[in-house]
Amino acid sequence: MRAKRRKKRKSVSPTKIFTNSTKPNGIKKVTRQPITGWRLWLFRIVAIIIIPALFFLLLEVSLRIVGYGYPPGAIVKCKFRGKDTYRDNLKFGWRFFPQNIARELSAFVVPVDKPVDTYRIFVLGESAAKGNPEDSFCFGRILQVLLRQRYPGANFEVITAAIPAINSHVILEIAKDCARHQPDLFIAYIGHNEVVGPYGPGTIFSRFSASLPLIRLGIAIKATKLGQLLTNLLDLVNLEGNRPTSWRGLEMFLGKQVRADDARLKTVYKHFQRNLQDIRYLACKSGAKIIFCTVPNNLKDSPPFASLHRPNLKDTEKKSWDELYQQGVQYEIDGNYAEAVEHYLAAAEVDDCYADLQFRLGRCYWAMGEYDKARDRYIRARELDTLRFRADTRLNEVIRDIASALPGQTNNVYLVDAVKVFEGNSPHATAGEELFYEHVHMNFKGNYLLAMAIFKQAEEILPERFKHYKTDEKPLPTETECARYLAYTDWDRYKIAEQLLYGYIKRAPFTNQLYHSEQVRKMELEIKKLEDNLKPENLKKAAVQYRFAIENNKEDWVLHHKYGKLLLEDLKDYRAAVEQHSLILEYLDYYVAHANLAVLFIELGDLDAAFDHSLRAIQIKPTCADAHYSLALVYQQRGRIDKAIEHYSKAIRLASDYLPAYDKLGVILCKQGKLDKAVELYRRGALLMPDSALVHHNLGFLLGKQGHKQEAIDELRVALQIDPNSPGTREVLNELLNKRD
Repeated sequence: MRAKRRKKRKSVSPTKIFTNSTKPNGIKKVTRQPITGWRLWLFRIVAIIIIPALFFLLLEVSLRIVGYGYPPGAIVKCKFRGKDTYRDNLKFGWRFFPQNIARELSAFVVPVDKPVDTYRIFVLGESAAKGNPEDSFCFGRILQVLLRQRYPGANFEVITAAIPAINSHVILEIAKDCARHQPDLFIAYIGHNEVVGPYGPGTIFSRFSASLPLIRLGIAIKATKLGQLLTNLLDLVNLEGNRPTSWRGLEMFLGKQVRADDARLKTVYKHFQRNLQDIRYLACKSGAKIIFCTVPNNLKDSPPFASLHRPNLKDTEKKSWDELYQQGVQYEIDGNYAEAVEHYLAAAEVDDCYADLQFRLGRCYWAMGEYDKARDRYIRARELDTLRFRADTRLNEVIRDIASALPGQTNNVYLVDAVKVFEGNSPHATAGEELFYEHVHMNFKGNYLLAMAIFKQAEEILPERFKHYKTDEKPLPTETECARYLAYTDWDRYKIAEQLLYGYIKRAPFTNQLYHSEQVRKMELEIKKLEDNLKPENLKKAAVQYRFAIENNKEDWVLHHKYGKLLLEDLKDYRAAVEQHSLILEYLDYYVAHANLAVLFIELGDLDAAFDHSLRAIQIKPTCADAHYSLALVYQQRGRIDKAIEHYSKAIRLASDYLPAYDKLGVILCKQGKLDKAVELYRRGALLMPDSALVHHNLGFLLGKQGHKQEAIDELRVALQIDPNSPGTREVLNELLNKRD
């Protein structure tokens, strides 16, 4: 009987209760019948979908109520000086990068209610559109100068909504936000980061996916508070242990090579096309026009970053290839280019997939005056480069296709073929160092050339209501005149050259490029010549140029920012610098201005003001390492060593190559007698900053104190190799050598 009862209880379906029968004692008998049909499916849907959905919805609402997370959009609404404004969202990049290294939009602020005389332009793109290495001179700002000079009565807002290291997956999200804010024109300069940007096969920030719907679902989830919570939890766990601790530029992608025949590239092209189509749709739906630009790059003077042989190359073939290649290299060094070409071509018959080989062929053909052949080889070298930081031919073909006229949209979508423009302004139609700093970032001349090409197209499609502002009394500003309006001074040329050499060229993967030592020598000579611009009389001339530019456009807060940097860093006029950075805060609450004011007030001895500005900078951007460093300095000068250690440590966590924080923290640890911790700190610094003489010197000095003489000597010798003119390092080294003897 029990067995039978157990058997009856093993019902696999939900049941419905009936009470329509009665036992002899008068008690109603309860019977159960299985739920079937549509009721069963309804039950399953409720159990599997609706209940979990309600749970997650409740959790999402709860997180919003408690104020968890950050606004996910690229543009946020805020109140500034009693007025409603829209501005860039510093935390937008957190959706796609670890928070400590997230890249950000150029700062901007616009009124919520757009004035009738305003023409609003959004520039979409990556670092090349942003203007790296100095976004004060991007093509968007030059375009604004051209428009304002030709149409002086109109108000042109050119908002550069570009971020380094992103690609079209992220740019589409930015375009969605821009489309909601009364755009008149979009300018899309997109394509260099499709492989290495988020969700590409060569990225380090996310897994590659062949499914565009899955990618977009993941992006949408990260826009929710629940998605942000899960992302933060995963970052804390960091199971793979590969979370970047600091921004290392292109060096971070060294392990992510992608061959030209990689099947995943077809997916990249397909995703790129779909994303551009959707950007085009968003622009047209918003009532704005859109100009797509092809994206040129440095063919002639930027060798491949990495090369790989074809996968099926046999050992005997590899040996034969190496012999031919090395013989060609020697002929090239000797200036016998014809023989070099002969050997390189013979090597190409064995394996023509090696990008460096193609570039060497291009260089030899160029030296021989066979420019068409050289150009073909330079293009082939770019296509075969396995660190794909430059847009290839196919990506530019996609851009041209997207910009083709569509039914009903012939007045909305336009093309500026910047590749053709740059070819027409380069020696033998081959773009190089005349227009680029390195592989993709344009110099001032390149940015001016692109801005002028876009201006000509934008002028043709400008609405009639703006045409009466036009003045033909004088020609459009030349490159030199635009440089004056934007205060592109000799001081800026020096700063940019220095940043390029030490922030780009002397770091991997540039160090892996062919002819690297030749490029370094050339740049060092250039910087040596530009050093004259740091003389007091030349710095004063630069200051005059800045004042001229500010007088012509007093509301351009970027000019105040740049002038303030000149006053702070080289003229050392701290009070004048305070005035310039304070003027910035009249236009927008900019964390960089607060961070710089903190530095200035420390120099002036006003610790209270420095403290306030440091806190405000951190409040605006919690990951601002400079502000944490300044706050630590204030605490240290006030005797709050515990708080100083806390914020020096935060600065290092946020920027693991923050050299001044290492130095200050190391000194504190030494004074506290914690030599082991100081040595550990400097060891970490030496790994992250191998070119820092200060780190190696301090590490060597402390190792000597601990009795590790040979290791100390080795570190001090490294420091002297980096800085041979350091008397302090040489003195410590000699002392250790004498003790050893």
